[in-house]
Amino acid sequence: MVTAALSSLHAQDAGQVLATEHEGDEVVADAHGAGGDSKLPFDTKEIIFEHLGDAYGWEVPFDHHHRIPLPCILYSPEIGLHIFSSSRVTSGQTYVNNGVEFKIAGHDSKYKNKIVAIVNGEELRPWDLSITKNICAIFISVLLVIWMVMSVANWYKKGNVKAPRRLRGGIEVIITFIYDSVIKPTLGKEAMRFAPYLLSVFMFILVMNIMGLIVVFPGGANLTGNIAVTLVLALITFFITNLFGTKHYWKEIFWPDVPMWLKFPIPIMQVIEVFGIFTKPAALTVRLFANMMGGHMIVIVLTLLIFIFSAIAMSPAVGGGTAVVSIIFSVFMLLIDVLVSFIQAYVFTMLSTVFIGLAREGHDHDEHARDGKEAHAAIEA
Repeated sequence: MVTAALSSLHAQDAGQVLATEHEGDEVVADAHGAGGDSKLPFDTKEIIFEHLGDAYGWEVPFDHHHRIPLPCILYSPEIGLHIFSSSRVTSGQTYVNNGVEFKIAGHDSKYKNKIVAIVNGEELRPWDLSITKNICAIFISVLLVIWMVMSVANWYKKGNVKAPRRLRGGIEVIITFIYDSVIKPTLGKEAMRFAPYLLSVFMFILVMNIMGLIVVFPGGANLTGNIAVTLVLALITFFITNLFGTKHYWKEIFWPDVPMWLKFPIPIMQVIEVFGIFTKPAALTVRLFANMMGGHMIVIVLTLLIFIFSAIAMSPAVGGGTAVVSIIFSVFMLLIDVLVSFIQAYVFTMLSTVFIGLAREGHDHDEHARDGKEAHAAIEA
């Protein structure tokens, strides 16, 4: 991540982000890029959000001028279907495909950093089905999770009695830990029913978090720092929780066991309970997104301090001292982010398990009552 932030500074020299003008010996950043006059020869805001955001190509480490091209898939009733390589437009040029001009919208456009078609001199935003960096990283993460889990499953399918070692053994330890310490104690008899989803979401989030900390391809995509990704994961938990909710769960929502004046004639508790249904996935979404986004942003800001102090410092000693301190703190934060990657995957899985367990709580009571009646009938017989 540190090297990615360093290399992103070179992109500014190519004129991709802002233009600069000289007034004597002072470099003044363009107002639309840096928000006014500044002594910095680069736009810190653009660098941060460029690294954290999605892109139509995958940056090559230590060479920000070149990107690994990805397929652009665009459709609109006005222009039809168009498929081409992202290398046609990622360098700021306009590409003509079957008589239609395409380009990436500039900073002054309402479609900023998105591919648009030029129709009758105006920008048209088609349906964008492109395989962007984040989408490609999701595919890679899914394949990695499948490979990791299937390697453990195939080990035991072959009839091996000994426990697996190395990477396969580490994966088994993680799976066993999550199942025995989180899923089974919370869900009890229904642990095996929901374990496939809960273990899958844990491994998926963990892989995405770790891959986001790796600069070299196929790492570097800030997936869990993208609120759309965390929202989809939270919505899956939301639908599972409510679709498998018992009668007791829904009864506690629409007619909870509270004093009558709290639920009739003004449904105070019902409103609170229904509101709680939607706050649970919101908490899952924001918790994962904010923690991972914050970790990435801190590392980038610490790295940018090197260039900021070098640009405004009066002596090389100040710039050199800042560089040493920034690098030390950046490495420290990266190590913290590795720990946070495990913790956030664990917390998301734990909360999902708790939400599902609360929705299935009445099911356990019904089973115990049925078992008690069957035992009583057997004794009488």
